[in-house]
Amino acid sequence: MLSLAQTLLTALALALLLPCTVLLVQVLVAFVSRQTNPVPDADTAKVPTRVCILMPAHNEALGLEKILRALLPHLNAHTRLLMVADNCSDNTADLARSIAAGQHPIEVVERQHAEMRGKGYALDFGVRHLEANPPDVVLILDADCEVTGNAIGTLVAQCVAQQRPVQALYLMRNLPGASTKSRLAEFAWLVKNLVRPLGFHRLGLPCQLMGTGMAFTWAHISRASLATGHIVEDMQLGLDLARNNAAPLFCPQALVTSYFPTSHEGIQAQRTRWEHGHLGVIVGQVPALFAQSAMRRNLGLLGMALDLCVPPLALLVLFLVAVCAATGTFWLALGAGLMAMQLAAVALVIVGIAIVLAWLRFGRDTISFRQLCGVPLYIVTKIPLYFFFLVKRQASWVRSKRDGET
Repeated sequence: MLSLAQTLLTALALALLLPCTVLLVQVLVAFVSRQTNPVPDADTAKVPTRVCILMPAHNEALGLEKILRALLPHLNAHTRLLMVADNCSDNTADLARSIAAGQHPIEVVERQHAEMRGKGYALDFGVRHLEANPPDVVLILDADCEVTGNAIGTLVAQCVAQQRPVQALYLMRNLPGASTKSRLAEFAWLVKNLVRPLGFHRLGLPCQLMGTGMAFTWAHISRASLATGHIVEDMQLGLDLARNNAAPLFCPQALVTSYFPTSHEGIQAQRTRWEHGHLGVIVGQVPALFAQSAMRRNLGLLGMALDLCVPPLALLVLFLVAVCAATGTFWLALGAGLMAMQLAAVALVIVGIAIVLAWLRFGRDTISFRQLCGVPLYIVTKIPLYFFFLVKRQASWVRSKRDGET
Protein backbone atom coordinates (compact mmCIF):
# COMPACT_ATOMS: atom_id res chain seq x y z
CA MET A 1 0.00 0.00 0.00
CA LEU A 2 2.84 2.37 0.87
CA SER A 3 4.55 1.62 -2.42
CA LEU A 4 1.32 2.27 -4.34
CA ALA A 5 0.85 5.62 -2.61
CA GLN A 6 4.44 6.61 -3.45
CA THR A 7 3.90 5.64 -7.09
CA LEU A 8 0.67 7.62 -7.35
CA LEU A 9 2.17 10.73 -5.79
CA THR A 10 5.22 10.54 -8.03
CA ALA A 11 3.02 10.07 -11.11
CA LEU A 12 0.91 13.08 -10.11
CA ALA A 13 3.98 15.25 -9.60
CA LEU A 14 5.39 14.15 -12.97
CA ALA A 15 2.06 14.92 -14.67
CA LEU A 16 2.10 18.44 -13.24
CA LEU A 17 5.58 19.01 -14.65
CA LEU A 18 4.19 18.96 -18.21
CA PRO A 19 1.94 22.06 -17.99
CA CYS A 20 4.56 23.84 -15.88
CA THR A 21 7.25 23.17 -18.48
CA VAL A 22 4.97 24.27 -21.34
CA LEU A 23 4.24 27.50 -19.48
CA LEU A 24 7.91 28.20 -18.85
CA VAL A 25 8.86 27.55 -22.49
CA GLN A 26 6.12 29.89 -23.71
CA VAL A 27 7.20 32.64 -21.32
CA LEU A 28 10.93 32.23 -22.02
CA VAL A 29 10.47 32.43 -25.79
CA ALA A 30 8.18 35.45 -25.45
CA PHE A 31 10.65 37.03 -23.01
CA VAL A 32 13.48 37.02 -25.56
CA SER A 33 11.18 38.07 -28.40
CA ARG A 34 11.99 41.49 -29.83
CA GLN A 35 8.48 42.41 -30.83
CA THR A 36 6.19 43.23 -27.92
CA ASN A 37 3.98 46.06 -29.16
CA PRO A 38 1.33 45.84 -31.89
CA VAL A 39 2.33 47.76 -35.03
CA PRO A 40 0.31 48.56 -38.15
CA ASP A 41 0.87 46.11 -40.98
CA ALA A 42 -1.79 46.68 -43.61
CA ASP A 43 -4.64 48.90 -44.66
CA THR A 44 -8.09 47.46 -45.26
CA ALA A 45 -8.54 49.46 -48.44
CA LYS A 46 -5.42 47.87 -49.95
CA VAL A 47 -6.64 44.32 -49.42
CA PRO A 48 -8.39 43.20 -52.64
CA THR A 49 -10.86 40.98 -50.82
CA ARG A 50 -14.48 41.17 -49.80
CA VAL A 51 -14.63 41.32 -46.01
CA CYS A 52 -17.56 40.99 -43.64
CA ILE A 53 -17.24 41.91 -39.99
CA LEU A 54 -19.66 39.60 -38.21
CA MET A 55 -20.79 41.05 -34.89
CA PRO A 56 -23.01 39.01 -32.55
CA ALA A 57 -24.85 41.28 -30.12
CA HIS A 58 -27.13 40.52 -27.18
CA ASN A 59 -28.58 43.58 -25.40
CA GLU A 60 -25.58 45.77 -26.22
CA ALA A 61 -27.42 49.07 -26.67
CA LEU A 62 -25.71 50.69 -23.69
CA GLY A 63 -22.25 50.87 -25.25
CA LEU A 64 -22.96 50.04 -28.87
CA GLU A 65 -22.88 53.52 -30.37
CA LYS A 66 -19.27 54.13 -29.38
CA ILE A 67 -18.18 50.78 -30.81
CA LEU A 68 -19.99 51.20 -34.12
CA ARG A 69 -18.91 54.78 -34.70
CA ALA A 70 -15.29 53.72 -34.17
CA LEU A 71 -15.78 51.04 -36.84
CA LEU A 72 -17.31 53.34 -39.47
CA PRO A 73 -13.93 54.50 -40.89
CA HIS A 74 -13.03 50.86 -41.56
CA LEU A 75 -16.16 50.20 -43.63
CA ASN A 76 -16.04 50.75 -47.36
CA ALA A 77 -16.88 49.15 -50.69
CA HIS A 78 -14.89 46.04 -49.74
CA THR A 79 -15.68 45.83 -46.03
CA ARG A 80 -19.18 45.59 -44.59
CA LEU A 81 -20.62 44.88 -41.17
CA LEU A 82 -23.30 42.32 -40.37
CA MET A 83 -24.75 42.54 -36.87
CA VAL A 84 -26.78 39.66 -35.48
CA ALA A 85 -29.05 41.08 -32.76
CA ASP A 86 -29.55 37.83 -30.88
CA ASN A 87 -32.45 37.40 -28.45
CA CYS A 88 -32.34 41.11 -27.64
CA SER A 89 -34.88 42.70 -25.33
CA ASP A 90 -33.51 46.23 -25.78
CA ASN A 91 -33.11 48.50 -28.83
CA THR A 92 -29.76 47.09 -30.01
CA ALA A 93 -31.03 46.44 -33.56
CA ASP A 94 -32.77 49.82 -33.96
CA LEU A 95 -29.73 51.67 -32.63
CA ALA A 96 -27.42 49.95 -35.12
CA ARG A 97 -29.78 50.74 -37.99
CA SER A 98 -29.97 54.39 -36.96
CA ILE A 99 -26.18 54.68 -36.92
CA ALA A 100 -25.97 53.12 -40.37
CA ALA A 101 -28.69 55.52 -41.63
CA GLY A 102 -28.47 53.99 -45.08
CA GLN A 103 -25.07 55.61 -45.61
CA HIS A 104 -22.78 52.91 -44.30
CA PRO A 105 -22.46 49.23 -45.27
CA ILE A 106 -24.08 47.96 -42.08
CA GLU A 107 -26.73 45.27 -42.14
CA VAL A 108 -28.70 44.20 -39.06
CA VAL A 109 -30.52 40.88 -38.76
CA GLU A 110 -32.48 39.77 -35.73
CA ARG A 111 -32.73 36.30 -34.22
CA GLN A 112 -35.08 35.05 -31.53
CA HIS A 113 -35.11 31.56 -30.06
CA ALA A 114 -36.32 30.57 -26.61
CA GLU A 115 -34.04 27.55 -26.22
CA MET A 116 -31.07 27.83 -28.57
CA ARG A 117 -29.31 30.67 -26.82
CA GLY A 118 -25.66 31.59 -26.95
CA LYS A 119 -23.01 33.18 -29.08
CA GLY A 120 -22.46 30.06 -31.18
CA TYR A 121 -26.05 30.09 -32.43
CA ALA A 122 -25.79 33.79 -33.26
CA LEU A 123 -22.61 33.22 -35.27
CA ASP A 124 -24.15 30.34 -37.16
CA PHE A 125 -27.20 32.48 -37.96
CA GLY A 126 -24.94 35.20 -39.33
CA VAL A 127 -22.86 32.82 -41.45
CA ARG A 128 -25.99 31.20 -42.90
CA HIS A 129 -27.31 34.68 -43.75
CA LEU A 130 -24.08 35.46 -45.62
CA GLU A 131 -24.41 32.40 -47.85
CA ALA A 132 -26.49 34.39 -50.35
CA ASN A 133 -23.57 36.76 -50.93
CA PRO A 134 -20.50 35.26 -49.26
CA PRO A 135 -17.40 37.37 -48.56
CA ASP A 136 -13.84 36.14 -48.96
CA VAL A 137 -13.05 36.72 -45.28
CA VAL A 138 -15.27 36.82 -42.20
CA LEU A 139 -13.92 38.72 -39.22
CA ILE A 140 -15.72 38.06 -35.94
CA LEU A 141 -15.77 40.98 -33.52
CA ASP A 142 -17.73 41.19 -30.29
CA ALA A 143 -20.05 44.15 -29.78
CA ASP A 144 -18.09 45.41 -26.76
CA CYS A 145 -14.66 45.39 -28.42
CA GLU A 146 -12.62 48.12 -30.05
CA VAL A 147 -10.06 47.65 -32.81
CA THR A 148 -6.81 49.58 -32.71
CA GLY A 149 -5.07 51.13 -35.71
CA ASN A 150 -5.11 48.94 -38.80
CA ALA A 151 -6.00 45.76 -36.92
CA ILE A 152 -8.77 44.83 -39.38
CA GLY A 153 -6.57 45.19 -42.44
CA THR A 154 -3.72 43.35 -40.75
CA LEU A 155 -5.92 40.40 -39.81
CA VAL A 156 -7.47 40.19 -43.26
CA ALA A 157 -4.09 40.38 -45.01
CA GLN A 158 -2.67 37.61 -42.82
CA CYS A 159 -5.73 35.44 -43.28
CA VAL A 160 -5.61 35.77 -47.06
CA ALA A 161 -1.86 35.24 -47.24
CA GLN A 162 -1.82 32.18 -44.97
CA GLN A 163 -5.25 30.78 -45.88
CA ARG A 164 -5.75 29.93 -42.24
CA PRO A 165 -7.74 31.38 -39.33
CA VAL A 166 -5.95 34.32 -37.69
CA GLN A 167 -6.39 35.50 -34.11
CA ALA A 168 -5.69 39.08 -33.06
CA LEU A 169 -4.09 40.01 -29.77
CA TYR A 170 -7.14 40.42 -27.54
CA LEU A 171 -6.55 42.26 -24.28
CA MET A 172 -9.00 43.11 -21.54
CA ARG A 173 -8.24 46.09 -19.36
CA ASN A 174 -9.45 47.62 -16.13
CA LEU A 175 -10.87 51.07 -15.71
CA PRO A 176 -8.79 53.53 -13.63
CA GLY A 177 -8.92 52.92 -9.89
CA ALA A 178 -9.32 49.15 -10.15
CA SER A 179 -8.56 47.02 -7.10
CA THR A 180 -5.42 44.92 -6.70
CA LYS A 181 -7.50 41.79 -7.31
CA SER A 182 -8.76 43.21 -10.60
CA ARG A 183 -5.25 44.17 -11.67
CA LEU A 184 -4.01 40.67 -10.91
CA ALA A 185 -6.81 39.35 -13.09
CA GLU A 186 -5.68 41.71 -15.85
CA PHE A 187 -2.12 40.43 -15.50
CA ALA A 188 -3.32 36.81 -15.67
CA TRP A 189 -5.23 37.72 -18.85
CA LEU A 190 -2.08 39.31 -20.28
CA VAL A 191 -0.13 36.12 -19.66
CA LYS A 192 -2.86 33.99 -21.22
CA ASN A 193 -3.61 36.11 -24.29
CA LEU A 194 -0.27 37.77 -25.05
CA VAL A 195 2.72 36.09 -23.41
CA ARG A 196 1.83 32.44 -23.95
CA PRO A 197 0.54 32.70 -27.54
CA LEU A 198 3.46 34.95 -28.45
CA GLY A 199 5.88 32.31 -27.20
CA PHE A 200 4.27 29.57 -29.25
CA HIS A 201 3.96 31.93 -32.24
CA ARG A 202 7.72 32.44 -32.24
CA LEU A 203 8.11 28.65 -32.24
CA GLY A 204 5.82 28.34 -35.26
CA LEU A 205 2.95 26.85 -33.24
CA PRO A 206 -0.73 27.88 -33.32
CA CYS A 207 -2.84 29.59 -30.68
CA GLN A 208 -6.29 29.18 -29.20
CA LEU A 209 -9.11 31.27 -30.58
CA MET A 210 -10.05 34.01 -28.10
CA GLY A 211 -13.64 34.77 -29.08
CA THR A 212 -13.14 38.12 -30.82
CA GLY A 213 -10.74 39.57 -33.35
CA MET A 214 -10.82 36.33 -35.36
CA ALA A 215 -10.48 36.24 -39.16
CA PHE A 216 -11.52 33.23 -41.26
CA THR A 217 -11.61 32.44 -44.94
CA TRP A 218 -15.13 31.77 -46.14
CA ALA A 219 -14.16 28.17 -46.90
CA HIS A 220 -13.25 27.57 -43.25
CA ILE A 221 -16.03 29.44 -41.45
CA SER A 222 -18.83 28.27 -43.75
CA ARG A 223 -18.04 24.62 -42.95
CA ALA A 224 -17.51 25.14 -39.23
CA SER A 225 -19.87 23.70 -36.64
CA LEU A 226 -21.02 26.88 -34.92
CA ALA A 227 -24.60 26.21 -33.80
CA THR A 228 -23.88 25.06 -30.26
CA GLY A 229 -24.40 26.41 -26.77
CA HIS A 230 -20.82 25.58 -25.77
CA ILE A 231 -19.69 28.03 -23.10
CA VAL A 232 -16.25 28.42 -24.69
CA GLU A 233 -17.36 28.18 -28.31
CA ASP A 234 -14.22 29.94 -29.49
CA MET A 235 -11.90 27.35 -27.93
CA GLN A 236 -13.97 24.52 -29.38
CA LEU A 237 -13.99 26.10 -32.84
CA GLY A 238 -10.20 26.43 -32.78
CA LEU A 239 -9.80 22.76 -31.90
CA ASP A 240 -12.23 21.70 -34.64
CA LEU A 241 -10.25 23.72 -37.18
CA ALA A 242 -6.94 22.31 -35.95
CA ARG A 243 -8.27 18.79 -36.42
CA ASN A 244 -8.77 19.74 -40.08
CA ASN A 245 -5.22 21.08 -40.44
CA ALA A 246 -6.32 24.71 -40.10
CA ALA A 247 -5.02 25.60 -36.64
CA PRO A 248 -5.32 29.35 -35.90
CA LEU A 249 -2.32 31.65 -36.22
CA PHE A 250 -1.56 34.39 -33.69
CA CYS A 251 -1.23 37.93 -35.02
CA PRO A 252 0.24 40.14 -32.27
CA GLN A 253 0.37 43.12 -34.64
CA ALA A 254 -3.44 43.42 -34.56
CA LEU A 255 -4.86 44.63 -31.26
CA VAL A 256 -8.46 44.31 -30.06
CA THR A 257 -9.45 45.56 -26.61
CA SER A 258 -12.34 45.56 -24.19
CA TYR A 259 -12.84 46.25 -20.49
CA PHE A 260 -13.47 44.00 -17.54
CA PRO A 261 -16.87 44.47 -15.89
CA THR A 262 -16.74 46.38 -12.62
CA SER A 263 -19.81 44.83 -11.02
CA HIS A 264 -19.29 41.76 -8.84
CA GLU A 265 -22.04 39.90 -10.70
CA GLY A 266 -20.50 40.63 -14.09
CA ILE A 267 -17.02 39.61 -12.98
CA GLN A 268 -18.21 36.33 -11.44
CA ALA A 269 -20.30 35.38 -14.47
CA GLN A 270 -17.43 36.10 -16.83
CA ARG A 271 -14.77 34.21 -14.87
CA THR A 272 -17.01 31.24 -14.17
CA ARG A 273 -17.84 30.82 -17.86
CA TRP A 274 -14.22 31.13 -18.99
CA GLU A 275 -12.63 28.92 -16.37
CA HIS A 276 -15.32 26.24 -16.13
CA GLY A 277 -15.30 26.04 -19.91
CA HIS A 278 -11.50 25.76 -20.07
CA LEU A 279 -11.41 23.09 -17.38
CA GLY A 280 -14.19 21.18 -19.09
CA VAL A 281 -12.18 21.08 -22.31
CA ILE A 282 -9.04 19.95 -20.44
CA VAL A 283 -10.87 17.12 -18.69
CA GLY A 284 -12.94 16.05 -21.67
CA GLN A 285 -10.65 16.52 -24.67
CA VAL A 286 -6.93 16.99 -23.96
CA PRO A 287 -6.01 13.28 -23.66
CA ALA A 288 -7.81 12.55 -26.94
CA LEU A 289 -6.14 15.54 -28.61
CA PHE A 290 -2.68 14.18 -27.85
CA ALA A 291 -3.67 10.81 -29.31
CA GLN A 292 -5.22 12.38 -32.42
CA SER A 293 -2.22 14.63 -33.05
CA ALA A 294 0.10 11.61 -32.90
CA MET A 295 -2.05 9.42 -35.16
CA ARG A 296 -2.54 12.19 -37.72
CA ARG A 297 0.98 13.63 -37.35
CA ASN A 298 -0.72 16.98 -36.88
CA LEU A 299 1.78 19.40 -35.34
CA GLY A 300 -0.77 22.19 -35.06
CA LEU A 301 -3.13 20.01 -33.05
CA LEU A 302 -0.25 18.90 -30.81
CA GLY A 303 0.65 22.53 -30.14
CA MET A 304 -2.93 23.35 -29.18
CA ALA A 305 -3.12 20.27 -26.94
CA LEU A 306 0.07 21.32 -25.15
CA ASP A 307 -1.26 24.83 -24.69
CA LEU A 308 -4.62 23.57 -23.42
CA CYS A 309 -3.02 21.33 -20.81
CA VAL A 310 -1.94 24.46 -18.93
CA PRO A 311 -4.87 25.22 -16.62
CA PRO A 312 -5.66 28.72 -15.32
CA LEU A 313 -2.62 29.94 -13.38
CA ALA A 314 -4.44 30.19 -10.06
CA LEU A 315 -5.61 26.58 -10.30
CA LEU A 316 -2.18 25.36 -11.37
CA VAL A 317 -0.56 26.97 -8.34
CA LEU A 318 -3.27 25.56 -6.07
CA PHE A 319 -2.62 22.07 -7.40
CA LEU A 320 1.11 22.43 -6.91
CA VAL A 321 0.81 23.74 -3.36
CA ALA A 322 -1.58 20.91 -2.48
CA VAL A 323 0.73 18.27 -3.95
CA CYS A 324 3.75 19.78 -2.19
CA ALA A 325 1.86 19.73 1.11
CA ALA A 326 0.67 16.14 0.59
CA THR A 327 4.06 14.79 -0.44
CA GLY A 328 5.82 16.75 2.30
CA THR A 329 3.46 15.36 4.93
CA PHE A 330 3.88 11.88 3.50
CA TRP A 331 7.66 12.17 3.67
CA LEU A 332 7.73 13.62 7.20
CA ALA A 333 5.29 11.06 8.57
CA LEU A 334 6.49 7.93 6.80
CA GLY A 335 9.93 8.81 5.49
CA ALA A 336 8.84 7.99 1.93
CA GLY A 337 7.91 9.91 -1.20
CA LEU A 338 10.96 12.17 -1.30
CA MET A 339 11.13 12.08 -5.10
CA ALA A 340 7.47 13.10 -5.44
CA MET A 341 8.01 16.01 -3.05
CA GLN A 342 11.09 17.15 -4.98
CA LEU A 343 9.30 16.95 -8.32
CA ALA A 344 6.36 18.96 -6.99
CA ALA A 345 8.71 21.57 -5.54
CA VAL A 346 10.57 21.86 -8.85
CA ALA A 347 7.25 22.33 -10.69
CA LEU A 348 6.22 25.07 -8.25
CA VAL A 349 9.55 26.85 -8.75
CA ILE A 350 9.14 26.61 -12.53
CA VAL A 351 5.74 28.32 -12.35
CA GLY A 352 7.14 30.98 -10.02
CA ILE A 353 9.97 31.73 -12.45
CA ALA A 354 7.53 31.91 -15.37
CA ILE A 355 5.26 34.35 -13.55
CA VAL A 356 8.15 36.63 -12.54
CA LEU A 357 9.64 36.62 -16.05
CA ALA A 358 6.25 37.40 -17.57
CA TRP A 359 5.84 40.31 -15.17
CA LEU A 360 9.36 41.65 -15.82
CA ARG A 361 8.91 41.68 -19.60
CA PHE A 362 5.23 42.42 -20.05
CA GLY A 363 3.40 43.16 -16.81
CA ARG A 364 5.08 46.05 -15.05
CA ASP A 365 2.71 48.58 -16.61
CA THR A 366 -0.24 46.51 -15.40
CA ILE A 367 0.67 45.76 -11.79
CA SER A 368 3.42 46.78 -9.41
CA PHE A 369 5.73 44.26 -7.77
CA ARG A 370 3.93 44.88 -4.49
CA GLN A 371 0.61 44.01 -6.12
CA LEU A 372 2.19 40.95 -7.71
CA CYS A 373 3.03 39.73 -4.23
CA GLY A 374 -0.71 39.55 -3.61
CA VAL A 375 -0.96 36.49 -5.88
CA PRO A 376 -1.40 34.03 -2.96
CA LEU A 377 -4.45 35.92 -1.66
CA TYR A 378 -5.85 36.22 -5.19
CA ILE A 379 -5.51 32.46 -5.60
CA VAL A 380 -7.32 31.78 -2.33
CA THR A 381 -10.29 33.89 -3.44
CA LYS A 382 -10.72 31.62 -6.49
CA ILE A 383 -11.06 28.39 -4.54
CA PRO A 384 -14.91 28.57 -4.51
CA LEU A 385 -14.93 28.92 -8.32
CA TYR A 386 -12.96 25.70 -8.71
CA PHE A 387 -14.99 23.94 -6.02
CA PHE A 388 -18.19 24.68 -7.92
CA PHE A 389 -16.61 23.19 -11.05
CA LEU A 390 -16.63 19.87 -9.18
CA VAL A 391 -20.10 20.11 -7.65
CA LYS A 392 -22.07 22.51 -9.89
CA ARG A 393 -20.28 23.04 -13.16
CA GLN A 394 -21.59 25.75 -15.48
CA ALA A 395 -22.58 24.02 -18.70
CA SER A 396 -24.70 26.58 -20.55
CA TRP A 397 -23.76 29.90 -22.10
CA VAL A 398 -24.43 32.97 -19.91
CA ARG A 399 -23.65 36.49 -21.08
CA SER A 400 -21.66 38.60 -18.62
CA LYS A 401 -23.59 41.52 -17.17
CA ARG A 402 -22.39 44.84 -18.60
CA ASP A 403 -21.61 47.84 -16.46
CA GLY A 404 -24.64 50.07 -16.03
CA GLU A 405 -27.18 47.28 -16.55
CA THR A 406 -29.77 46.68 -13.89
